[in-house]
Amino acid sequence: MSQKRRLTAVDILLLLGAILPIVAIIVLQILTKPASEGISLSGAYIYFTVDMPLQPLYITEAQINSWAVIITVTCLCLFLTRGMKVDKPSARQHLAEWIVEKTEGLVKDNMDPFFSNYGPFICAILGLSAFSSLLSLFGLFPPTSDLNVVGGWAVLVFILITYYKFKCGPWGYAKSFAQPVALLTPINIISEVATPISMAFRHYGNVLSGTVISVLVASGLGGLSAIVLGWLPGVLGDIPFLRIGIPAILSIYFDVFSGCLQAFIFAMLTMMYVSGAFPAEDYAARRAKIEAKKQNKLGGN
Repeated sequence: MSQKRRLTAVDILLLLGAILPIVAIIVLQILTKPASEGISLSGAYIYFTVDMPLQPLYITEAQINSWAVIITVTCLCLFLTRGMKVDKPSARQHLAEWIVEKTEGLVKDNMDPFFSNYGPFICAILGLSAFSSLLSLFGLFPPTSDLNVVGGWAVLVFILITYYKFKCGPWGYAKSFAQPVALLTPINIISEVATPISMAFRHYGNVLSGTVISVLVASGLGGLSAIVLGWLPGVLGDIPFLRIGIPAILSIYFDVFSGCLQAFIFAMLTMMYVSGAFPAEDYAARRAKIEAKKQNKLGGN
């Protein structure tokens, strides 16, 4: 049985910590971003630049919004996991346990047992990606529609892929490019480089295309409303009646469903690529040889 608990001062602070970053970037956008007329499709707005030795460092709304999402997700995690008990768990503890169980189930079903501790990493990818895409519901720039952001995530995954391929040593890593036959080595090399590129462009392209389609449809309906209903007297002729409802329905798909779906796909690709890169059998055989050598040395002494 779950137990209802009153919110303490710390709980309220954590909830404020989850809400205030989103409010802050909304206010920041209102105060700094210039208003646009008609259709406006552009990249992340540049707030300011920092002079660096090689090139200027641009601080954009993609970076600021990403940090806001990180703070929000962190505070939500602390709120859900605070005050956990073995007996009479609260409703938020049930929610936290459900998230953990589902994430660990994904890892168990899609990765080698060697990666049984990868649940927190995959959960972080899901939460960061989904919450970043959902920022568009507040009229904010979603960091997932910036190629630099998702490109950084893809590079991180690529580093993990390379790290686990090196588990059997440099020679084992080099031999992996000649599998299943040496004739495919050039293709395998291209495939290796294409992995982070395809992951980044898939995520970025799907989120950005949804935003573009939503803006175009909303603008088109506004123009159509002016043509069809512009004859109405007074202020009624200026109200874009045809924009009421339809863009909201599209937003449910492009902003909510598609954003969460792309987060799930990115997490699934991460699990598939990282687990697939790990030569489990070769690694086990290599570890067995190392242990056998150690035992022989101990026996000789």
